[in-house]
Amino acid sequence: MRLMVISDIHGSNDFLKKALEIFISEEFDKLLILGDIMYHGPRNPIPPGYAPAEVANQLNKIKEKIIAIRGNCDSEVDQMLLEFPIMESYKQLFFNDTELFITHGHNYSPDDLPKNINKNTIFCFGHTHIPEIYTKDNLYILNPGSITLPKGESANSYAVITDNEIAICNLEKVTTKKLQLF
Repeated sequence: MRLMVISDIHGSNDFLKKALEIFISEEFDKLLILGDIMYHGPRNPIPPGYAPAEVANQLNKIKEKIIAIRGNCDSEVDQMLLEFPIMESYKQLFFNDTELFITHGHNYSPDDLPKNINKNTIFCFGHTHIPEIYTKDNLYILNPGSITLPKGESANSYAVITDNEIAICNLEKVTTKKLQLF
């Protein structure tokens, strides 16, 4: 099983197109979206290629491959355009023998973990726009960064989860960080 993890699209059809080209060419099984899909938010600049309706159209074409949760910039109006659910604030998933807890990061974070999280879980969150992978208290912590509005000194990035590793890559498909699982 190969998963692509993205976060913080913020309505940029330009950067979503780049991410979807990678998703399709590398034949990922699922696309996990960690929120902030269509709206840029009041604190962020309007991103290049800002076209929320086109973002919805592009994602709806692969709706059967998407698992998504709600970010702090997502709303019920956004859900009206999307043909896959985004309104849950978190989901617990199992892929093969690996548990994933996916959330946006504004309700739960590595510093404010949910009480029902199990050890050896991959805790996936976005929100900060800064990519990171590390272990903490028998958990794998993953933030794919933002495909659209990276912060800090990071590049536009996404993450890859396979049966035995987690990697962060930039949109040029260059792996920048890796962590072996188990």
